[in-house]
Amino acid sequence: MLDITLALTVGAPLAILIYIVRSDKFPEPPQTVLKTFFIGVLICIPAGYLNSFISIFEDLSGIQDMSFLAGFTEEPLKFLAFMLFVKFYSEFDEPMDAIVYGTVISLGFATWENIEYVYLLYSDQSFYVAILRAISAIPLHASCGVIMGYYIGLYTFKGSSKYIIQALLVPTIIHAIYNFLTGYADLLFFGYLVGVVYFANTLHKKYVFEQQNKSSEYEERLKWKK
Repeated sequence: MLDITLALTVGAPLAILIYIVRSDKFPEPPQTVLKTFFIGVLICIPAGYLNSFISIFEDLSGIQDMSFLAGFTEEPLKFLAFMLFVKFYSEFDEPMDAIVYGTVISLGFATWENIEYVYLLYSDQSFYVAILRAISAIPLHASCGVIMGYYIGLYTFKGSSKYIIQALLVPTIIHAIYNFLTGYADLLFFGYLVGVVYFANTLHKKYVFEQQNKSSEYEERLKWKK
């Protein structure tokens, strides 16, 4: 049982990470991906402090559940990490890279958060929590990373300031709504999550197709040069 729990806790985010990294036709250096993953892990420290204030505010206000506010702490921290570190990588040289690194940051964060939930906060129901988070929180974090990366890619390589605002606000609002819906009917909650994953997948495919078109054009030019 312990092995299955560990596989779900760590394996679920890593499986999505591998899928996203391998979807990049021009792969990023493994050491840079690993460094970015640990940046995501480190975000858990300030996020933990900020989220603790939400609990304090709940106690003081008498409002039972204000977990939706976590979306307004966690996503801005991921965004800040991207803009302070990843934005200056020499390897960050095309739109698809923004999705890759944005998702890696999110999954670094989600992996450590998963470990905390499964083995520290809810250790008495670790197997159940690991399953639940593997099909809910992990896809949510990954999707927010994809969405954030998509808009950062547009901002960086298209140059419009509206995209950087969307890169921050869209994942933040999506995450906040997700947290808000955790207290509601399963059908509504999972229906919303499926919609978010579908939206993120659609944005991801846009950059995948863009890369394929660029690759085809490059190969065609090489043929003419020969």
